[in-house]
Amino acid sequence: MTSQSLELARTEYKAGRAAFESGSYRQSVQHLVKASALLDRNSRFGGEVQIWLVTAYEAAGQRSEAIALCKILTNHPHLETRKQSRRLLYILEAPKLKTRPEWLLEIPDLSRLEQSESNFRQVSALAKTKPFKSKPPQSQPEPIDLSQVNTKDNRFVWLALIVTILTLGSLLWLS
Repeated sequence: MTSQSLELARTEYKAGRAAFESGSYRQSVQHLVKASALLDRNSRFGGEVQIWLVTAYEAAGQRSEAIALCKILTNHPHLETRKQSRRLLYILEAPKLKTRPEWLLEIPDLSRLEQSESNFRQVSALAKTKPFKSKPPQSQPEPIDLSQVNTKDNRFVWLALIVTILTLGSLLWLS
């Protein structure tokens, strides 16, 4: 492998990671496949690229490719790559859990954001022309009735204080 191909592989690897982290999983797969093709697959760096490729496959919805590559990586010569591939394979082969609709959070559709933003500006312009209404005064919290507060002497404090003094005194006397 030449230094030029290694540098090109590193560039593709960085581009693949950046695409993955920004949510462009298909682009990430493309960059990582190119980087993997330029590297020795049995090297440490080649294993790292392939581990990222497994996660990109999974994120892009290509689970079968991810599992197949992960199974190959369980026999990788680099120990850390083998460990990571076994962990990923365990996760990928885990059964999918059924989810209830109430467990899911619905993400609003932001495709009409520009239209709603212009509507918001129109409404806010109208709101500025309306007279200002003052808020009703908020009620003050109720004061604490001090006649109901327990002010009796707690004997535990005195007991703890006496035990502490006796312990310190006996330690000083014995030393």
